[in-house]
Amino acid sequence: MNSKTIANVVVFAALTVALNLWGPKIPAPYATYLIYQVWEIPIVAAFLLFGSYVGILIALINTMILFAVFPGPLPSGPFYNFAAVLSTLFGVYLVQKMIARHSFRQAELIAATSSTVLGTTLRVGVMTVVNWALLRYPWPIGYNLTEEAILVSLPLTGLFNATLALYTIPLGHVIAKTVRSVIKTL
Repeated sequence: MNSKTIANVVVFAALTVALNLWGPKIPAPYATYLIYQVWEIPIVAAFLLFGSYVGILIALINTMILFAVFPGPLPSGPFYNFAAVLSTLFGVYLVQKMIARHSFRQAELIAATSSTVLGTTLRVGVMTVVNWALLRYPWPIGYNLTEEAILVSLPLTGLFNATLALYTIPLGHVIAKTVRSVIKTL
């Protein structure tokens, strides 16, 4: 890894961690145990600007720091976050690969829209399976929920994951586009 890549990882990881620990936290009105935050946006932006390796590395650094400093009410919570971020980034990655093979007139708009749809869909699907599989276990893995409680919570967590991705991915695209245009200007 060259020094420029290391610097990008350090800057975006620091921004991600700072937003995660000290950024705005808005409880979902339909399930106050789910918290809307903005810390995933720099991960998506870095992923788009510098590639999948950098984006995943930033997400991993964020996860390790959360495990060490503030895992949240559930010690395995950072794992859940990491799974959500990876599934979202995988959707963005797949769209980037498909767009790169074709020449579209409005490639940026198509990429942003398509990656939002696919990233959101994959995130909801993956996190539904993760939550269904793990929430039944006792603390520190899950909340020892019954099957009925899990089935009641899945639509709420699905809505949460969908709405979070619906602002995270487009804002990541906007930030990446803005940074690219500033870099071109310089």
